[in-house]
Amino acid sequence: MKKKLRAIPSITLALVLVIGLVLSGCAEESNQEGPALGIITGSSVDSPQNIQIGTPAPDFQFQNPDGQATSLNDLQGKTVLINFWQTRCPPCVHEMPYFQQVYDEWSDKGLVVLAINVGESSSKVKSFLQSHGLSLPVLLDTNGDVALMYNIQYSPTTFLIDKDGIIQGGKIGAFQSKEEIEAGIINFVP
Repeated sequence: MKKKLRAIPSITLALVLVIGLVLSGCAEESNQEGPALGIITGSSVDSPQNIQIGTPAPDFQFQNPDGQATSLNDLQGKTVLINFWQTRCPPCVHEMPYFQQVYDEWSDKGLVVLAINVGESSSKVKSFLQSHGLSLPVLLDTNGDVALMYNIQYSPTTFLIDKDGIIQGGKIGAFQSKEEIEAGIINFVP
């Protein structure tokens, strides 16, 4: 009986370490040929914002995967779905095929999907996209500036921004299906 009681602290420590490793896999980290990636080039603010439904989405500048300089404000008139993610985050990896499906089916209807990778190198992200057969637009937030601006604490985190640039919804955690994502955007895309 005493041997079993002495094993409890060891088991507890092991569980804490495993949980810590899993959670750190979903936290922030920081040029080969392959999928084209966009790059975050600037933001309008340099501190965490109070992100709330019904408020304007903080603007940021980026170079899209085609190399064109643009900003979030330039996308007004379209509904924008922004997803902050990382390759080493299992929930992020789980939901990426759903974002690809939504991108494939809704981009010609006025929906812009921006998958913002936080803190990882372009080679790592390109390799991930290639190995998973993904072609949706991905922006690199290498320094985590936009993640900071949007006060991202966990990956994945997703925001829905309407055609007027107003935040209409958000989710912390992974979507479980394409239909779950569509249920959130259906009223905002013509």
